[in-house]
Amino acid sequence: MTLNEFHELLSKHSIVVGYFSTESCNVCKVLRPQVQQICEQFDIVHFEYVDIEKAPELRGQFLVFSVPTIIIFVDGREYKRLNRYMSLQDFEDELKRMVAY
Repeated sequence: MTLNEFHELLSKHSIVVGYFSTESCNVCKVLRPQVQQICEQFDIVHFEYVDIEKAPELRGQFLVFSVPTIIIFVDGREYKRLNRYMSLQDFEDELKRMVAY
């Protein structure tokens, strides 16, 4: 995915969850399906996986220094950033609050 494609995606969806990771990250492999499943509970939330090894321009643009990094974008802007040691319940609660508005 290119930087332009990602920005186009942000303009099409009001809430985007960007899951920034690498294929070699074992924690990411376990966490990714769980995060994606939570996102699928909400029609308004779009989940997007970004392999930062294949898209280094996205890694740089969004200052991703560790994996996984989850960035929640609302109306094209970064709203919240979560890293490796996060609670899935807190993540789900955050999405519920945003969708409720």
